[in-house]
Amino acid sequence: MAEHDYLGTTGDVRARLRGDITILMLRGAGYAAAFSLGVVLFVAFFVWLGGLLPPESQEAPDPNPPRAAVIQPAETARA
Repeated sequence: MAEHDYLGTTGDVRARLRGDITILMLRGAGYAAAFSLGVVLFVAFFVWLGGLLPPESQEAPDPNPPRAAVIQPAETARA
């Protein structure tokens, strides 16, 4: 464990362990918050970039209609 006594719990081992676990959990929560903020900023950047496009490009039809991706089954001859 760390040699620094940040929490001032030199006498009680259980309190020291509880404090160390709390600090580690808060550090992990900070990493998760930073990652989540990064994802939000990434999406917000592309939303902002899409807003800079002219209105004509936003009204254009979909270049890949949903039915274009579906492969039509071949006709089978029945005897």
